[in-house]
Amino acid sequence: MEPASRSALHATPRSPTPPITAVPDRLPLATLVALAVIGFVLVAMETMPAGLLPEIATALGTNEGTVGLFISAYALGTVIVTIPAITLTRGMSRKPLLLAAVSGLIVANTITAVSGDVVVSLVSRFIAGAFSGVIWGMLAAYGRKISPPSRAGLSLAIVSVGAPVGFALGTPLGSWLGMTFDWRWAFVGLTAVAVAAGAIIALIAPHAAGQPGASRLPLARVLRIPGIAVILAVIFTWMLAHNTIYTYISPYLRATGSLLTVDVELLIFGVASVVGIVIVGALLDRYPRPLLHGSVVVFVAAAVILLVGHAWTPAIIVATVLWGMTFGGASAQLQGALTTTGGPDSDVANSFLPVAFNLAIFTAGILGAVLLNHFDGLILAVVMIVSGIAALFLTVYGRRNAFPSRL
Repeated sequence: MEPASRSALHATPRSPTPPITAVPDRLPLATLVALAVIGFVLVAMETMPAGLLPEIATALGTNEGTVGLFISAYALGTVIVTIPAITLTRGMSRKPLLLAAVSGLIVANTITAVSGDVVVSLVSRFIAGAFSGVIWGMLAAYGRKISPPSRAGLSLAIVSVGAPVGFALGTPLGSWLGMTFDWRWAFVGLTAVAVAAGAIIALIAPHAAGQPGASRLPLARVLRIPGIAVILAVIFTWMLAHNTIYTYISPYLRATGSLLTVDVELLIFGVASVVGIVIVGALLDRYPRPLLHGSVVVFVAAAVILLVGHAWTPAIIVATVLWGMTFGGASAQLQGALTTTGGPDSDVANSFLPVAFNLAIFTAGILGAVLLNHFDGLILAVVMIVSGIAALFLTVYGRRNAFPSRL
């Protein structure tokens, strides 16, 4: 599609009424941090049952395999509901829609915390995943709308910080809380955090207008915007590379014979992820394209070290630091690309992100399980290399339409 055609697709008719949201002149830091906390809750809520399988199974009188479906049900809700929900609500004011979705998430998670029935718990997890998808589809675009255009990259980096912190700390903290007290308190704790963040958003977050009806592209045409499909392919391949080894990090460490334990490995990964976010936040506004290429190159290098240097613990630590740094900044970079490429339809474009991400989680779980039936944990590093190289190729292929030189 030619640039002129794309501009015509996004053209917005003149309106006699002023926009609801004025151009901001200050970074709404407190609101962006609250949005990041919501992102932490979403990720921690999805992955936390993995660290509490025995406790939940015993309490509900079922097996660990059934409790493992808590994660699958959450991911399924995200995949099925996200895109149609965002499409149907794209004209609504962003703040009340976000607060409604957070409220629904809180109710669904609270039901999981108090339920004594497996079926009810699975349904509540599906509903929580559905609300999670709606929120993910809004976070990046909302954070950017309420921030000065000159600080777009920084605002995206702040909003995105919650996801890697949720991956790094959410599951370990939930496991500790659940095993120290009761597994239900882990879910109650996340509900409390979500309530606090939601209250801050309700009190101080600026309003942001929805998209005018005349300017909305149909869903299929948003997907056909040049660059969107490539970005989604990068998300899937990069996150498949990450999640296959992240999900099964214990078998990998066991195969290496390293003295590193899973909790120490994840702590190193988490700290490195935060460092990666800081680096991306400082550079994303000015150098988004070379930053993305460099991130994926370093990610592949980390995978190579995890494979070749697996017998040497310091090499694994170095690789984990590089891996964590690249993953920490990945969300801001990919959300930034979707938001910029999506233009006026950025909310819908961003709604594809959690779908692609959760498909990668689902695929990684199956792929890893199949491979570990035939190989040891080192095969996971091979998958990380191959899928990472595919992601790198896609970033180069889509460098013009998908990954702009400026956000």
